[in-house]
Amino acid sequence: METSAAIEVQGLTKRFGALEAVKGVSFDVQQGEIFGLLGPNGAGKSTLIRMLTTLIPPSAGSARVAGHDVASEPDAVRVRIGVIPQNMTSDPDLTCAENLSIHARLYGLPRAQRQKVTAELLEAVGLADRAQAFAKTLSGGMRRRLEIARGLVHAPEILFLDEPTTGLDPVSRFSVWEMIAHLRDSRGLTMFMTTHYMDEADKLCDRIGIVDHGQLVALDTPVALKTAVPGTSRIETRFVPDLAGGKAALEALPLVERVEAVGAGMYRIASDQGPAAAEAIMDLARQQHVELSSLTVQSTTLDDVFVHFTGHGLQEGAH
Repeated sequence: METSAAIEVQGLTKRFGALEAVKGVSFDVQQGEIFGLLGPNGAGKSTLIRMLTTLIPPSAGSARVAGHDVASEPDAVRVRIGVIPQNMTSDPDLTCAENLSIHARLYGLPRAQRQKVTAELLEAVGLADRAQAFAKTLSGGMRRRLEIARGLVHAPEILFLDEPTTGLDPVSRFSVWEMIAHLRDSRGLTMFMTTHYMDEADKLCDRIGIVDHGQLVALDTPVALKTAVPGTSRIETRFVPDLAGGKAALEALPLVERVEAVGAGMYRIASDQGPAAAEAIMDLARQQHVELSSLTVQSTTLDDVFVHFTGHGLQEGAH
């Protein structure tokens, strides 16, 4: 069956006994795009990626990956995908080149092709000068790049990345982001990644699906998702002591779209006119003789998007 979509998911469900970890999820991933699945730990992201990579069967629904059904044609799917798990799986006691060469051998590549592919991939991920270095001597970011290179030895059509920068420092995370974008642009790879980092999803993904409690609650481009949230600016304030009337006093201001109480005297406010709304908030504090100990104004972020669609913050988890 020919299809223009790299991944097609219809009503995909996974149950573990009485627990329904993934609940009737449907979406498509187009060829050549970076698709991100965003959600807290326990939301169903890893279960979904395990079904799409044929590691576990669905309880209901269907999924086609690279044109093949994950349940009835798992072998056809496996040869067409690369999988980068969250945990490091390269052998620490082998060199970078050896790690790639052995993996290529498992896919049946002849010696000459293994050598060529190993050299090309190490160059592509910026590790050509570390070819003979043992994996255990690499930094976290370099080790992650080695993991990604290893997942590409058999030239997959689709690359799955499960939390690709978890545990990395900010500099290493940025280097991995650059490499992922470069691989997509230079090789035309379709990439499906899970993450719980808002900035990562915003930076890398062409489209983002937000999953919460096993359900897909939103799906669109980062820009479109932000546009769906009332108020183009987010204002965060802290009053000492709290305002008389609290949240209701802020909601009564004419330029305020939405108010969320986030702590004692602390509020997150949405407005389409951030600077003017901030002035009105400062006037209110002066009128009530209340100290406004902090006030920040920034554009709408994916954090706001997540709260808008789920009713809770990402770090609150899926419990």
